[in-house]
Amino acid sequence: MFADTASDGLYYGLDIGGSKIEMIACNPQLQVCHRQRIDTPHTGYADFLEAICTLVANADAATGHVGCQGIGIALPGIRDRASGRQLSANVPTLTGQHVSADLHARLPYPLQLGNDLHCFALSEAHGGAAAGYPSMFGAILGTGAGGGYCLDGRLLSGRNGIAGEWGHWSLPAHLRQRHDLPVLDCPCGLRGCLERYVSGSGLAMLHRHLGGDSQTAAEVIAAAQAGAASAQRAQAIHLDLLGHAFASVVLLLDPHVIVLGGGLSRYDALYTTLPAAVQAHLFAGVQVPPILPPQFGDAGGARGAALLARQAF
Repeated sequence: MFADTASDGLYYGLDIGGSKIEMIACNPQLQVCHRQRIDTPHTGYADFLEAICTLVANADAATGHVGCQGIGIALPGIRDRASGRQLSANVPTLTGQHVSADLHARLPYPLQLGNDLHCFALSEAHGGAAAGYPSMFGAILGTGAGGGYCLDGRLLSGRNGIAGEWGHWSLPAHLRQRHDLPVLDCPCGLRGCLERYVSGSGLAMLHRHLGGDSQTAAEVIAAAQAGAASAQRAQAIHLDLLGHAFASVVLLLDPHVIVLGGGLSRYDALYTTLPAAVQAHLFAGVQVPPILPPQFGDAGGARGAALLARQAF
């Protein structure tokens, strides 16, 4: 396999998560010839940089040093465009660091850094659930809520690199009042952000707000299936809020398809109930796009990072 890719070279993709780092090497057709996953170091920034360099060196050795055309890295959080410093809630050791400059200085190949949510969307737009659609929105529903937007297969990241951050839109006052919900602080520094209510952790929060004791979305879903009224009510509120959020995405971007990611994307019933919840917040004549599960799941981030490098270089 390695000899067949020698003429075109390889692209490396790394997905940085709070608990793991996944690395892949693939050819321009995205056929994976090397994969490695390690635990994310939380023992200091120097250990993080060393881990990335080791993963790249391991990929070189495993592929016979065919030649890497570029590396894409999917990072959680955002990079301040003025200072170049990273802000990451999931990997705190990166916060305040010049991650891009430090990796550029240490790695021997062209480097492209992107947001992990954007890389998920890019992966699903190429050979994934959104393949063949002119535009797509990838929406993550996990510990937080965010996403990315691709048009004709290319990622649109925006001036600040935050296009698709729908989770930090504010919960509308009329919905907060309808469901008697508190205004919650968000780690981003704002208050009332949608992700505090519509993410997987938000669903668990809604259940606790109604008197339940669930700590995870899976516990809420199990309790609702067992007939717990408070869990069923939490699900109904969550569906209404999520329907409004996605209706806003439709009105703003009008994507041809929405692909879900994160833990809630594994909840099959969501794909049958969510379209009507979105439609309830749209005016007559506007159609809800297909809402689909992801094809690559947890593997999408590294694949999308490799795609990011391929498109850049």
